[in-house]
Amino acid sequence: MTHSSILSDLPVLPLAESFALTEAYNLDTFPKKVNLGQGVYRDEECQPWILPSVRSAEEFLHRQHLNHEYLPIPGAAEFTKEARNLLFSPQLAQNENITSVQTVAGTGANHLAALFCARYLRPKHVFISDPTWDNHHLIWETAGPDIKRKLYPYYDPLTRSLNFDGMIAELENSAEENDVVILHACAHNPTGIDPTHTQWEKIADIVAKKRLFVVFDSAYQGFASGDLDADAWAIRYFYSRFFEGASLPISATPSGMIVCQSFSKNFGLYGERIGALHLVTPPSVSPRGAYTHLVRLIRAEISCPSLFGERCVHIILTDPELRSKWEEDVKTMASRIQRVRMSLKLELENIGAQGNWDHIERQIGMFSYTGLSKTQVRRLKDVHHVYMLENGRMSLSGLNGKNVAYVARAIKDVVDRD
Repeated sequence: MTHSSILSDLPVLPLAESFALTEAYNLDTFPKKVNLGQGVYRDEECQPWILPSVRSAEEFLHRQHLNHEYLPIPGAAEFTKEARNLLFSPQLAQNENITSVQTVAGTGANHLAALFCARYLRPKHVFISDPTWDNHHLIWETAGPDIKRKLYPYYDPLTRSLNFDGMIAELENSAEENDVVILHACAHNPTGIDPTHTQWEKIADIVAKKRLFVVFDSAYQGFASGDLDADAWAIRYFYSRFFEGASLPISATPSGMIVCQSFSKNFGLYGERIGALHLVTPPSVSPRGAYTHLVRLIRAEISCPSLFGERCVHIILTDPELRSKWEEDVKTMASRIQRVRMSLKLELENIGAQGNWDHIERQIGMFSYTGLSKTQVRRLKDVHHVYMLENGRMSLSGLNGKNVAYVARAIKDVVDRD
């Protein structure tokens, strides 16, 4: 006798691609295999790197014999203050129209932002770059199922550069007042292509004209360029233009802005899941009510955030010696990624790989959007045991001096076959 259940009708869903790719890589026994799929930093030996500043913070905290009590629902106030200072600058962060809560890394911040917008902003559309980090779609699908997800052009495959005109045209023609637009603050994932300052100003023009609600995703501050201030430029520009000082006419300003901040990449605290969400309101609008609703959502979902990683970040940002050491650590990671970019490009050129590879060096951050097709990526994995996402996104941290020539030859093989 069999028992039927509604659960038996649920289809088996595939594992998220990046995690499935890592699982396949781990099972591969080929000695020269290369993992260019997972978005985590690796050192020159392709091993996980614990930042020296983080190691020092861990040792300091261990000596303190601290307890493991619950944090408040919105997180540790001293941590969110320093997170806000880092992102907006200490001067801007003092303004009372920025309110902050601790989150479960950048993913938790994005999910909280989507929940908040879906329940209280109620936009008709959310605009997401094409392409984007795949979790943006899943987050908005689950948190705001009634909100229509629309794509705005971002990548031009012919020039392997930003499709800026297409982006602006789509927002101009399709966006409606109160719609949400997700913007990557720096080191766009997956393309590694960021707008120029002039282009950011024009994006702000369309945000103001259409009265859109901006959600910035900031996962790579410092990691992208090695310069913490440069990587926060777009966020600070939007804040200073729309939300600082005297109120602008309603017709010339968005109703608010959210910044989702992650400490996974720039502190190497991937598994500790440390992040923050910053809600910005116009100067004339008190954020108190919105803050209490954020707290309510956190209480329902996680009750309160995690403790240890928050303590690590806080002590590093507030201790001058550790802060200086951390800033050097961030530069170390950014510099290594920039070096392997140049090495791969030069190697491809030296061996005569078909096509132009300048875009690899022009892009920024952990990823390169290679321009390889799904067929080419599949052959890289099946024949050469080089793993990357099907859309051609390569995580450059998996490259080093020992394997860059092998990867370049593998790429040459797949592109020369077409």
